[in-house]
Amino acid sequence: MPVKGATKSDYNSQSFWYYPWGKSVTHKGVDVFAKKGTEIKSSTSGLVLYSGEISMGGKFVLVLGPKWRLHYYAHLNELKTSSFSFVNKNSTIGTVGTSGNAVGKSPHLHYSIFTILPYVWRIDSDKQGWKKMFYLNPIEYFE
Repeated sequence: MPVKGATKSDYNSQSFWYYPWGKSVTHKGVDVFAKKGTEIKSSTSGLVLYSGEISMGGKFVLVLGPKWRLHYYAHLNELKTSSFSFVNKNSTIGTVGTSGNAVGKSPHLHYSIFTILPYVWRIDSDKQGWKKMFYLNPIEYFE
């Protein structure tokens, strides 16, 4: 669990691959709700490929972890790491916020896990189901 102190009651266990979901069509991650400014820890050890800002995700961190998996942390209030740094599970990478397209919504972390190596057996007939070969359900990895 990347959000400090968060429990199962802080996210909807049915939110991964939820349709319909705005401009992204299908929700390919999980939103963990917490008070603005709550610490976000890296959920894996790895290399921070990018720490910066984009329009939809707002302030975000992208970590390359084991098994060629990308861990995407979005809508942060503050960034507490930098690109090309190394992190582990104890590293604080940012704080919960409402940046990007989360402005005006409750503070939360959008967390996604993306595999560079496609898992073709995961494709199904859901909306954007072909993309399931790249997105893993982060809820399955929460402790």
